[in-house]
Amino acid sequence: MKKIALLNGRLSYEIACLGHGDSLTICDAGLPISKDTTRIDLALSAGIPSFLQTLEAVGSEMFIERAVLAVEIKTQNPALYATIIEWLEKMSEQQNNQIKIDHVLHDSFKKLANQSKGIVRTGEFTPFANIILYSGVPF
Repeated sequence: MKKIALLNGRLSYEIACLGHGDSLTICDAGLPISKDTTRIDLALSAGIPSFLQTLEAVGSEMFIERAVLAVEIKTQNPALYATIIEWLEKMSEQQNNQIKIDHVLHDSFKKLANQSKGIVRTGEFTPFANIILYSGVPF
């Protein structure tokens, strides 16, 4: 049995298979996911697991080079937005690299998300609780 934060085999596998520039999306319970995209459905019930819990777990194993957020999160969910930005800054320090942050309209976000290697669906029930993480290399 793994002895680290991320115990979900499917999610751990998808992260291990990411190459430089590949993306993984973490989303709320309502983001539409294409039938052609790998879905890692962690949602159990409203709020379980939360978006932030899932982001923390993924961040414990993934080297992140870039992140994409829907611009609407700034006004529709400002508290979560501030927390995400703070988390990305912390991850930048831990990884000793500057994570680039891009913002796109939600419609564009949905298209980009469905190009990800996988989409991790959480039980989050707050608006625009979605992020696309792009894999970097730690060297």
